[in-house]
Amino acid sequence: MSNTLNDWLTHLESLHPKTIALGLERVAQVKQRLDLEPDFPVIVVGGTNGKGSVCAMLESILHAAGYRVGCYTSPHLLKYNERVRIAKQQASDAELCASFERIEQARKPKQLDSRLCGNDEFAEILLTYFEFGTLAAMQLFIAHKVDVAILEVGLGGRLDAVNVFDADCAVVTSVDIDHTDYLGETREQIAFEKAGIFRRGRAAICADSDVPQVISSHAREIGAELCCIGREFGFRLHQGQWDFFGQSGERHALPLPALRGAFQLHNASAVLAALDALKDKLPVNMAAVRRGLTEVELTGRFQFVPGRPQLILDVAHNPHAARSLAQNLANLPPARTFAVFAMLKDKDMAGVVAALDAQIDVWLVAGIDAPRGATAAELAQALEKAGVRGRVVPCSSIAGALQEASNRAGENDRIAALGSFYTVAEVMRVRGLHSI
Repeated sequence: MSNTLNDWLTHLESLHPKTIALGLERVAQVKQRLDLEPDFPVIVVGGTNGKGSVCAMLESILHAAGYRVGCYTSPHLLKYNERVRIAKQQASDAELCASFERIEQARKPKQLDSRLCGNDEFAEILLTYFEFGTLAAMQLFIAHKVDVAILEVGLGGRLDAVNVFDADCAVVTSVDIDHTDYLGETREQIAFEKAGIFRRGRAAICADSDVPQVISSHAREIGAELCCIGREFGFRLHQGQWDFFGQSGERHALPLPALRGAFQLHNASAVLAALDALKDKLPVNMAAVRRGLTEVELTGRFQFVPGRPQLILDVAHNPHAARSLAQNLANLPPARTFAVFAMLKDKDMAGVVAALDAQIDVWLVAGIDAPRGATAAELAQALEKAGVRGRVVPCSSIAGALQEASNRAGENDRIAALGSFYTVAEVMRVRGLHSI
């Protein structure tokens, strides 16, 4: 095996016949072989949308409080290293390669006496790309002796590889329809999968204003300590500041999070509720809260790129995220909006289009060069079927769509690159932008 990170990533992609293979048995076996048992608090963050924002705010506040924080998120935009951060620094290629090597050796069969053949303990274990990466991230966190680890769920929760580690505090940011092929077609079915990250006797935070019944019932059945927004905690907005109320009291005149968007106060409230729940293990003062909120950064979430016309990057790829983006666009000063739009074909294109229709004047559609990518023709057909009010312009590539938008837009107009992490990543590459 070559020592380069790209070679390792190519190897990981080829290991398992399926890109997504939910289940904890295989990853738990390798975890056991490596004895990956963290002796620091673990925060697991799941939800349909808002996971990245909550992880970023938790990381920023805890770092400001002086803790050595390990943060594992996905997917990445430009470099795999974005997924694994220690003390707010991306893991190096060398560190990741060394960790991948340890996982590789642990999952492979050992040289054994023939009498032991057939013993599952010594069989080769297939891992998916995400499972491999999850174990590698935790191995690095343990090696670097972090004070706390923040783990973002990849898909669902109950059967996601991250859930092989017990959460001292579990956060469900929101529950909406997405990944129906894996999680179920109803909101209650999806909520059950997300509630799978809760643990008996430990804090379970829900930041969805409409708490699914199964979230409450599952927490009650297993004995998790459920805290819901609008009930055990919440916020009040006033004059450019906000107040938080929770089980440990109130915090007044807080600065708005540096992350843009109306929904970020729901996310910030969930963060403070989680920190309240962990205050005995990870005490955080108000100065760290204020600094963490004002310094938090997250690429591709209603992110403004300086210049004219204004460029907005948003990875919104499901109806729930698209509705939030539409609300945020509606709150901006009036301007023509050109959408650089590309999506994966297994996503709810119709739902995303319907949510954004009123805010988009011209749709510049392009295909994504990936097995799951929708073509420009498929996107144009979805827009036509939806009867969008804006003009639809098929383009040969995402780069071409961005160029076309730049040619058509005036300096007082705006361009919104949206629909997928692939869309935002390609626009960033074309513009020479770096991930935060």
